[in-house]
This record gives sequence, structure tokens and C-alpha cells, in this order.
Amino acid sequence: MKNGNSGLTAALTGLAPAVWGSTYLITTELLPPDRPLLATTMRALPGGLFLLALGRKLPVGVWWWRALVLGVLNIGAFNFLLFVAAYRLPGGIAAVIMSAQPMFVVILAALFLGDRIRAVHALACVMGTGGVVLLVFKGAAPLDTIGVFTAVGGALCMASGITLTKRWGRPEGVSLLTFTGWQLTAGGLVLLPFWLSSEDLPDDGLTGSNVIGFAYLIAFGAVLSYIVWFRGIEHLPAVAVSFLALGSPVVATLLGYLVKDQTLSALQIVGMAVISLAVVLGQPRPPEPGSEETPSDPPRTTTSLLPDQPALEQERSP
Repeated sequence: MKNGNSGLTAALTGLAPAVWGSTYLITTELLPPDRPLLATTMRALPGGLFLLALGRKLPVGVWWWRALVLGVLNIGAFNFLLFVAAYRLPGGIAAVIMSAQPMFVVILAALFLGDRIRAVHALACVMGTGGVVLLVFKGAAPLDTIGVFTAVGGALCMASGITLTKRWGRPEGVSLLTFTGWQLTAGGLVLLPFWLSSEDLPDDGLTGSNVIGFAYLIAFGAVLSYIVWFRGIEHLPAVAVSFLALGSPVVATLLGYLVKDQTLSALQIVGMAVISLAVVLGQPRPPEPGSEETPSDPPRTTTSLLPDQPALEQERSP
């Protein structure tokens, strides 16, 4: 992919974490309180069923279990672990732990995708975590063991989902909307029994604000955001996509400042700048002049000389 197109794709893909960064505000302002599983199930399952109805195509063969694995990693288990960590860990620690996700992708991409571990990616990982610390960390606090493990598990789920989505790709003849619908439906179905066994609907029913909040999560927080996210995984290196996820806490902090009159310190502004630089460092670099990948170089072709297919030069020889 040309560098210009790569930049546009990265910008579009970055819209997904930006929308996810608004989830905290929508949850606290519009959704019923203390019902994280209801929020995550409603976010995934209705949108997934809607996309399945549009595509009218179910998985075939190995894609039954692949869609289930990807749906669990990218959506179901990831969101469940993220909410558990957010409830059990104080002030931003979950976000700090989750910021290790690009580092996990760097390692997994080297193991399963054959990508090289580059020094610039290691530097970007350190900068990304450091930027998140400056952005959200509120000081020393006691750590809950379960909270720490679920936060690490959430980061590993997201990293594994990105890597496997890149490795397996999208089955031929299946649209991006249908592919997204498979995963949203699988993730929502995995979450459904946890919600039914531990939460219920509000006693007074859903208010108009609740309906608006759920509609936003379904349309923007799930359907549109995951479509552009999976499109980005198709067109960008897995490591580049993983760094874009660091934009989520930045957007959450900015919305808190703009909408809820929260303070924004100089250290937080520095943290945003550091995170932005880490995201830029994690994106694909343009090929150096004279390299084999330079666009001006003519495309290379390989000719196979089979006994019944002589080369053109051989046919023209006297």
C-alpha cells in the first residue's frame, strides 16, 4: 500500500478507538447504572444480528469456529474482562495495563505473522504506556489481584484478536459487513448467559435516555466502529493497528474535559502528545529510495518454464 493511502486508512481506522473512547461518557450519562454486562451484550448482539440479516450468509466449514474465536477475542471476552478490570481497579490503572496491548501484538505478530520486531516499535510501546500513565494515572493505590489479571487478559484478548484476524483474513466472497456481523453475534452470544445470570433490566424499565444510549452503542460503538476496525486490520500491519487503539483514553479524557467540566493538567497534555507520537511511530514507514519496495521500480514477475510452456525467447530463437 502506498504511504498516502496508508495514512488515510490509519486515520479512518483510528475513528474506531475514538468512538470507543466515548463509551465511558455514554455509559455514565445515558445507560442504567451498575449494569456493565447489559451494556456490553446490547452493544454487540443486536448490531451483529442486524448485519447478519443484511448479509444473509452464515459461516461455512472452518469459519464456524474461527468466527467464534474471533468474536470471543475481539468482542465478548475482551469487553467482559475490560469491565471487570474497570470495576476492580482504581483510577486509570486498568487503562495503564491495557496500554501494554501493542507490545503483545509486536510479539504475536513476530511469532505468527513473520513480522520483524523493530526498535522503533519497542520505543513506541514504551512511549505509549508512558503517555497513558501521564494521562490517566492518579497516584499510588492498592491493586486488586483479580483486577490486574483481568486487565492483562483483556489486553491479551485484543492483541490475539488483531493478530488472528490478520492471519486468517476474511473468507473469499464474504463482505466486510457480514464478516463483522459474525463476530459481533458470536461475542454477544457469549456474553448473553453471563448477563442473564447476574444482571437484569432496571425495575422502572428503560428510559428515553437509556434507549438513546443503547442506540448509540449499537450503531456507532459496535456496527460502524468494528467495520472500520476490521477494514483497517485488512489493509494495515497488525502492529500499526494496535497502536491506534491508544487513541481511546485520549478521547475519553478530552470528552471528560469538554462535557463534564473535568480538569486537564499540563501532564495530561504532555501524555496526549506522547501517545500521539507513539501512534505515529507505530505506523508503516514509506520505503527508502532505491529499495526493492520503491513504487517507481518495475513490478517483478516470475516465469516458470514448463515442458509444454516454452519461454517467449525460446520460441523466437532460430
